[in-house]
Amino acid sequence: MSPNHRKRRCHARGLSAEAAVCAVLVRDGWTILGRRLRTEAGEIDVVAVTADLLAVVEVKARRTLAEAALALGARQRARLLAAAEILLAQHPEWSRPGMRFDLMVVDASGTVRRIADAFRLEN
Repeated sequence: MSPNHRKRRCHARGLSAEAAVCAVLVRDGWTILGRRLRTEAGEIDVVAVTADLLAVVEVKARRTLAEAALALGARQRARLLAAAEILLAQHPEWSRPGMRFDLMVVDASGTVRRIADAFRLEN
C-alpha cells in the first residue's frame, strides 16, 4: 500500500470516527459548537456544550478501544490545553460554569466510548 493511500485511508477513518462521536454526543443531549477547529497551537476535534458544561473532545480511532485510549500522549495533551485556551479567548460566548477535556475512542467496529475528564491542567 502506498503512503498516500494509507494517509487517505487514515484521514477518512478519522472523519468517520468524528462523525460517530458527534452523533453520540447529540444523542446524549450535547450541542456541537465546532468540529476540526484549527488554532495556532493545533486542532481541536470537537467542542460540545450542555447548559452548564463545555467539553473539548479529542477523538481517537484505532483497531481496539484500548489502543485508541492509549493513543493520547503528553505532548498532545499539552497541545490541546493550549489550543483550548486560544479557542476560548476567541469565543468567550462558549464559556460555561464547567469545562473538561474528554477523550472519545472508536474501535474498528464503530463502537464509541467516552473517557470523561480524561486529563486536566497540571499545576
